[in-house]
Amino acid sequence: MSKHKALTGAIAALASVATLGALAAPALAADTTYSPNGKPVSELAKHGGAQRIAAIGNKKAKNVVLFLGDGMGDSEITVARDYLKGANGHFDGLDAVGQPGALGDVQAGTGQYTTFSVGNGSKDSAVGKDDDGKLVANPNPGKLTPVTDSSASGSSWATGTKTYNNAVDVDIYGNPQLNLFELAKAAGKATGNVTTAEIQDATPAVLESHSSERACYGPQGKTDGTSNNASKQCLINQLKENGGIGSISEQLLDTRADVTIGGGSKYFRQTVQGGEYKGKTVWEQAKEMGFQTVENDPAAMNALQYKDNQPVLALMSDGNMPTKFDPSKATAKDPAKDANPTVCTPNANWLGNQGSSLKDMTKKALDLLNDNPNGQKNGFFLQVEGASIDKQDHAGNACGQIGETDDFDQAIAYAMQNVDLTNTLVIVTADHAHTSQILNAQPAYALSTVLKTADGNNMVVSYGTAQDDSRDADGGYNGGDMEHTGTQLRIAASGPGAQRVIGLTDQTDNFYTIAGALGLATSTESQKALSDNGTVKVSAADGKFTADVDGFNGDAVLSYELKDKNDKTVAASDSSTPLSGVRVKTAQTTPIALDGVTEGSEYKLTVTGRQSGKAVTVDFQAPAANSADKNNGKPGAGNADKNGVIASGKVNNDTKAGPFGAALLGKTGTAVLAAAVAIAMLVAVAMLIKTAKAAKNDR
Repeated sequence: MSKHKALTGAIAALASVATLGALAAPALAADTTYSPNGKPVSELAKHGGAQRIAAIGNKKAKNVVLFLGDGMGDSEITVARDYLKGANGHFDGLDAVGQPGALGDVQAGTGQYTTFSVGNGSKDSAVGKDDDGKLVANPNPGKLTPVTDSSASGSSWATGTKTYNNAVDVDIYGNPQLNLFELAKAAGKATGNVTTAEIQDATPAVLESHSSERACYGPQGKTDGTSNNASKQCLINQLKENGGIGSISEQLLDTRADVTIGGGSKYFRQTVQGGEYKGKTVWEQAKEMGFQTVENDPAAMNALQYKDNQPVLALMSDGNMPTKFDPSKATAKDPAKDANPTVCTPNANWLGNQGSSLKDMTKKALDLLNDNPNGQKNGFFLQVEGASIDKQDHAGNACGQIGETDDFDQAIAYAMQNVDLTNTLVIVTADHAHTSQILNAQPAYALSTVLKTADGNNMVVSYGTAQDDSRDADGGYNGGDMEHTGTQLRIAASGPGAQRVIGLTDQTDNFYTIAGALGLATSTESQKALSDNGTVKVSAADGKFTADVDGFNGDAVLSYELKDKNDKTVAASDSSTPLSGVRVKTAQTTPIALDGVTEGSEYKLTVTGRQSGKAVTVDFQAPAANSADKNNGKPGAGNADKNGVIASGKVNNDTKAGPFGAALLGKTGTAVLAAAVAIAMLVAVAMLIKTAKAAKNDR
């Protein structure tokens, strides 16, 4: 080769490497750029993209208890404290968590966090439904929404990913994001979910399901089972009869938390419309799946004990639980209210009178989790929601929200006295703020309630955010459309790692605080790695064929394809949306019924994790109808082992990641690529210098 050609080749090599380096550069720089005006929505919507304290590490805790007051902004806390304790009073729970030195805890911390969402409801996200329940695509979902709803808010702290209002653990493109229960179960920890709301409501739902629509309560939608409005309440592709992962109630059973206590029992009376349990009620499905079930029976709830592999599902009311106090009414300005201030009265229907206060339910959950061998060995994560602070604030019901805040405070106080703060992190926060405001006098244009507080003073609580005229014949407010507000929220913590909440953080930081303390997988790469040990076993029994899938703990949804020896697809899961396919039963066996298999024929089955991209391919021959296995003697078993397994396979972790490996390797892969680029550039430069010297010597 001539010196000129060598020189030209070296320059070309250098140019090629420089081009490759230029392509890699934006990925390397993406995490180091920060605009004074904040990140664009495209960055905020990525997993972990909205963190404010990403560089701050975690102390480890064996257990985490998250107390979530729905709609409990600073104003709602103050309204309740002033009424119940006086302006200079003190809550035993709410005001103890986060106080340095309280209960001997020196690690405590208190801060604020931001709560905004992105997108503006499912119709404005990248994937959602139209009025007929069909898929809608939007090429530009990138909108910042200052006021969140409970589902987008809960998704933020449950998954670390900002999303649109109405979404449950999916990003703005509809892709499921792994939540704290899935990650905790993958780590062998016990899990508990307690709420005074319907268990299908937004906050409890973000720990048990993935849904493009928060109202997709059950297989028949949001009904008691006597009708079916699923096409209005759900993305139809998500429904099991259409090849989807199922409603929130059905996914709750697949998630299989160790303890689930709340309301919403009537939605379990719905009839399953597709899949293995088609034709049965959701309650019947739960019992067949081995749950200990309790329906509207506080005494039975209190009698529950831990039983091996029999998780608790105790739903205490048809809908949301009754409030502690009778309702009050916000009305127009009237001097008579100052002269006769409202005093809240106990609600005779409150379930606390029967042993099912939020404190009682929290006690039962802690007892069950502490008796659970996984909880004893590996620890637990428990979420407790005081749900109707929000619901009564929506209704302009001051007494209702005060009573629910009191119920919530007593649950926190019980936990603080009965957990070990040397190994348990306790966090108290809210999902969004609300509309109640304390004023010095009745407002002229807003509705208000005047209350007599514990210290004997009048307190004016104003409600001024209803979007329509919902006054009744007496001029009082009886609607439910008082609005959330977008203000930042209080977050307080005690126990190991509590000081991570100090300062201004974001709701997504709460995911990293909890997951980091428990040692769970937080990054996309580490979550995908949870499926590295995925396996598939194909079994035959009585002429039916099943694929049992294990170890895909880095996935929420599976897809599968079954082909015959002529490469013709015999059966396959629906992949039309991210919520289509087979719901993963984390840390359990996920069965897939293989329809269309002909005895004696050859097949290739491929099972793929929709989140991790990990896949298992199994080649098998279906035994002939008259064959019998020598181990079990069952007809149609053929070469099956004693468990009926005829073929198996596991994830191939050596699969190449594509050109340069960057697409699947994330930050690590990009860093490796950058190092390779640098080495290649040095080699090219050396070639260039050597060739130039050789050319000079030849002159």
